[in-house]
Amino acid sequence: MTTTDIHVSGRTVEIKRADKELFPDDGITKADLADYYRRAGRGMLPHLRGRPLMLERHPDGIGEGRFMQKDTPDYFPEWIHRAELPKEGGTVTYPVCDDLATLLYLVDQACITPHRWLSKADRPDHPDRLVFDLDPPGEDFEAVRRAAARLHELLDELDLPAALMTTGSRGLHVLVPLDRRAPFDDVRAFARDVADRLAGRHPEELTTAARKQARQGRLYLDVQRNAYAQTAVAPYAVRALPGAPIAAPLSWSELDDPDLAPQRWTVATIGDRLESDDPWGEELRRGRSLTAARRRLEKL
Repeated sequence: MTTTDIHVSGRTVEIKRADKELFPDDGITKADLADYYRRAGRGMLPHLRGRPLMLERHPDGIGEGRFMQKDTPDYFPEWIHRAELPKEGGTVTYPVCDDLATLLYLVDQACITPHRWLSKADRPDHPDRLVFDLDPPGEDFEAVRRAAARLHELLDELDLPAALMTTGSRGLHVLVPLDRRAPFDDVRAFARDVADRLAGRHPEELTTAARKQARQGRLYLDVQRNAYAQTAVAPYAVRALPGAPIAAPLSWSELDDPDLAPQRWTVATIGDRLESDDPWGEELRRGRSLTAARRRLEKL
C-alpha cells in the first residue's frame, strides 16, 4: 500500500493506503477521493466552516460496511478544530472542518461523506439553514422536479430565497438561509407548516406523512432534519454509492434541464463545474428572519 503526502493549508497531510479502492467497482481509490476533495475545497469549505460534522466512514470501501462517527477520536491531530456540544446526559466533541488540510485528513480516515449540522458551533441551537428534503417514493425524478418548482413558488410567496441541490442519492434538497434568531423548534415548526401548505395544494402528489405506509405513493416533503444535532449532506460531498455521485449545488434554471438527475454528477464527471461560478450566487449570503415569513404564511 502506498502513502501520498499532500501539502495544503500550511500543513502536510499524509494519505495512507492511497491506492485502497474505496469504490471497487469504479476503481476509485482513496487518492482519487483526496484529489476530488482538494479540487472541491474552494466551493465546499464555505459550507463547512464552523459547523459540527458527522463523518460517514468506509475503511474497507463502500461494499464492506460503514460507521457514522460523531465524537472526535483522541488520535486526530490537535490542529483539527473541535466543538464540544451538549447531548442528553453528557456532551459530544464533534470535528469541525475549517480548512482544506482538515478535509483531506478526513479523507485519510476513509470519510467519504461529511454530513454537517444546519447550525454553527457558536450557536448550536439556532440554525442558519432550513432544509426541505424532497424524497421520492421510487425512482420518479419528474415528481421531484415538480415538487421543487412548486416549493420554490411558495417560498417566493413568503419572500424567502432558496437554493437547490442534488443529494447525490435519489432526491433534491431545497435550502433557505436564516438569520440565526429562531431556535430549532421554531424553525422545524415553520418548515412543517410550509410543507403542510404545499401538500394541501397538491394532495394527490405530495405528503408530509412520516410513515411510509401512509404516503400511498406520494412524494414525501421531509423536514425532520431541522432539529438540534441532526445533519444534512454537505454541498459537494461524495456519496458512498456506486459511481461516486456528488451532492451538487444547482441554479434554479437547471431544474428544467432534461439531463438533470439526482446522481447527474460524479467524481469522474464533475470536471470543470468545480471551477465555474457558484450556481447559488447570492441566494444563501444573507440569512432571513422567519417572523415576517410566518405572517405571510398565515395570510395564505
